[in-house]
Amino acid sequence: MAEAVMELLERVARREAPLEELRALRLAVQAVPSAALRARLSDDHLGALFALLSVNDREQVSACVSVLERLLQALDPVYVIQNLREELQKGLFHPDDSVKILTISQVGRIVENSDAVTEIINSPELLRQIINCIGGEKIAVAKEAIKSLSRIAQTQDGLEALFVSSLLSDLKNVMATNDIVRYRVYELIVEISSVSADSLNYCANSGLISELIGELTGDDVLVRATCIEMVTSLAHTPHGRQYLAQQGIIDKISNIIVGAESDPFSGFYLPGFVKFFGNLAVVDSPQQICERYPVFMEKVFEMAESHDPTMIGVAVDTLGILGSNVEGKQVLQKTRSRFQNLLNRIGHQAKNAPTELRLRCLDAISSLLYLPPEQQTDDLLRMTESWFTSLSSQPLELFRSISTQPFPDLHCGALRVFTAIANQPWAQKLMLDSPGFVEYIVDRSVEPDKASKDAKYELVKALVNSKTIAEIFGNQYYLRLRAYLREGPYYVKAVSTTAVEGVE
Repeated sequence: MAEAVMELLERVARREAPLEELRALRLAVQAVPSAALRARLSDDHLGALFALLSVNDREQVSACVSVLERLLQALDPVYVIQNLREELQKGLFHPDDSVKILTISQVGRIVENSDAVTEIINSPELLRQIINCIGGEKIAVAKEAIKSLSRIAQTQDGLEALFVSSLLSDLKNVMATNDIVRYRVYELIVEISSVSADSLNYCANSGLISELIGELTGDDVLVRATCIEMVTSLAHTPHGRQYLAQQGIIDKISNIIVGAESDPFSGFYLPGFVKFFGNLAVVDSPQQICERYPVFMEKVFEMAESHDPTMIGVAVDTLGILGSNVEGKQVLQKTRSRFQNLLNRIGHQAKNAPTELRLRCLDAISSLLYLPPEQQTDDLLRMTESWFTSLSSQPLELFRSISTQPFPDLHCGALRVFTAIANQPWAQKLMLDSPGFVEYIVDRSVEPDKASKDAKYELVKALVNSKTIAEIFGNQYYLRLRAYLREGPYYVKAVSTTAVEGVE
């Protein structure tokens, strides 16, 4: 096969290869190991293929891109940048987006190699054109450019090249293209800032983070909604949170939530601002965040108690995030009857709302009710049991009825609720006391698809791995569950048939 590839490449180098042979080459190169290609490829072969990209024939360009993708992948990144720099640069100006993507993805490979990355950093023209690709019409080209620049910025020299040279002006110039491109550059800046405190300092000193924050706290409600997502990403890192706190950004976001009461357009940005605090509470300390910014908790409850499905969905998601750890659960428990009443509303929504909101409710309920074995104190078990009973007058039957509906997503959502409580003794007693419930758990015939079979298996696994299950369920049921676990999620019982002579 390697011989056939070389023969076809020779013909390409001599410009004798029609489209048919390029197609043959596209198939053949996939079957040859990288080492064999690397050993026999020459600059002439690659140069000829790059030259064929200049022809105004989409099918030929597409075939060349496929072949080059495979061949370049086989080559050492240092070789590619040292010998094909000019071809890569031309590729960035090519009118066909697939050629741009091929070129930028090669730059991405090169910058991951510690020996080759300096070659890229010392090629300002190449970097300038990659920056310009952020402003391309095709989102795929822009995303590849963002990815490569983000990798370049993971070295000190890369940060210097992007933020302490004329390339910073190029970044600012490309931002001026339009709103969409400006947000792409912000996305790149947040991605780079998230790597380390040092990276964040470079981005902050460039003035671009200040511009992002300025738009976040400005008057355009639609811009606010877009920018808060990026600022939320920045808050996922400790150094990002520290920067936002030091700059007073978290206080500003809190004040905007306070002022949202009198803003008729707050529905556009409020969900994002509330999600910001929800994420902040989980990565930081739920208790500290809720105590320092009481408007956050108040707004979550207001949204959950409203009649707007969009607001209810965001509030439910946020409660699920907040209550995903024990400290967050305790914060919610301190609100006492207000949260208990809210749980009843969430239980009602899980049964009656449109499907998408029902799913979000089921996921939030699972998150709120789950307790890791090592945190199952008597107080916390009493709390999760009281939360479960607040969801409905007959909560176990509520989720069982959802789990028997012919909608796989809802079916699996209900099974996840059972899985969340499966390792808690009070829930095991409820399951045992509910007629036919254990039989339902071990009945494989009620799971119609792979996702449902997997969800049921996770429930069985959670039960079997619990320390109290054998004592509460008794030996007979415990052994049936263990057999289910041992047989795996997709076990099908063999049915024996007896052939009777003379019967058709």
